[in-house]
Order: sequence, then structure tokens, then C-alpha cells
Amino acid sequence: MIVFDLRCDAGHVFEAWFASSAAWDQQRGAGHVACPICGDTRVEKAVMAPAVAAKGNRAAAMTPAALKQAVAMLASEQARMLNGSEWVGTSFAQRARAMHDGEEAHATIHGQASLAEAKALIDDGVPVAPLPLPVTPPDQVH
Repeated sequence: MIVFDLRCDAGHVFEAWFASSAAWDQQRGAGHVACPICGDTRVEKAVMAPAVAAKGNRAAAMTPAALKQAVAMLASEQARMLNGSEWVGTSFAQRARAMHDGEEAHATIHGQASLAEAKALIDDGVPVAPLPLPVTPPDQVH
């Protein structure tokens, strides 16, 4: 695993983990790397300071087991947050906007939105947030 500091065109800096430098190149080239703040996919590596630990002050690296446990905890928390939320699929942006505009009763929903739809919702003040982990649509669960 490798971690990079990344910067979007809007100037937001964030970290992302990749299996390798080649994985970074592949995911970025396919448009799969997006800023978690604004959703911009025009992302470049930011200048990084090397991690040089002071003598005697060395932190242990995260083991694969610890990383797996952290992701499992994140997945469990996301599942807890989505409990009682309705999957609305690709109608997410339309439904969220209708609720915001008072055309539909408020409810807790989750679904899919394109980057353009998500940006438009945010620009219009509709309270939405991306989920940290992908969600499998109910009709695709085995």
C-alpha cells in the first residue's frame, strides 16, 4: 500500500491510499479518483514531505490486519448509518431536490448521483454527502 497527498484543481488537499503507483495511474486515468470535498476528478499528486521519524520516536506501521479491521469498522458504521434509509437508486438527485424544495416529504435516502448532479445539489444548498464506501444496490446483493 502507498499513500499520496493529492490536490484537486480547486486546491483541496487530501490523502488517498493505493495498492501501488501503477494503481494510482490506472485509477486516475479512468477518472475514479475524485476530491472528497468537491468531487473534482482533476486531481494531481501534491508535494509531500517525507515521513522521517525522530530517533527513538518511531511509530509502528499499520499492519494489513489493522487496516482490514479499520475498513471493517468503517463499513459497520456506514451500515449502521444507512439502517432505515431507503435505497432510491439513480433517482437520488431528483428525490433529494424534491425534498429540499418541499415537493416531497423528508425521508432518509441514499442512492446514486453523477458528479454533475451532486455538484448541482451542493451548489443549490441541498444537504447531501458522499458515503465513504460503495453501496451495493439491493437488487444486486447475492
